[in-house]
Amino acid sequence: MAEVNSITVQQKELVELLIKNAGVHEGKWMLLVNFGFGAMNGGPSPDQMMPTAVVALQSIGIQRAEEGAPPSMVVDAAQVNPSADGRESAGKEARAPKKPRTK
Repeated sequence: MAEVNSITVQQKELVELLIKNAGVHEGKWMLLVNFGFGAMNGGPSPDQMMPTAVVALQSIGIQRAEEGAPPSMVVDAAQVNPSADGRESAGKEARAPKKPRTK
């Protein structure tokens, strides 16, 4: 069997994975992405320097979907991660997502 070198998921799949990882069982959620922006001088060589924009992906998470959010971006936690007893856990707090490991 060939070694897997990369795995990709679509936006809604990622939201489902984050919902399950955070232990969320209720509400409608969508992807949250935080970017950082910066500027510098860069180019392929010192003779070809020019103003350059830098975009950093700072964090990825989920946020509650607001009324009117595009349905193609919204995931219902009660459908993809129902609670063990089959009811929505409306009054319970979701656990915090796992923190990434640091070296």
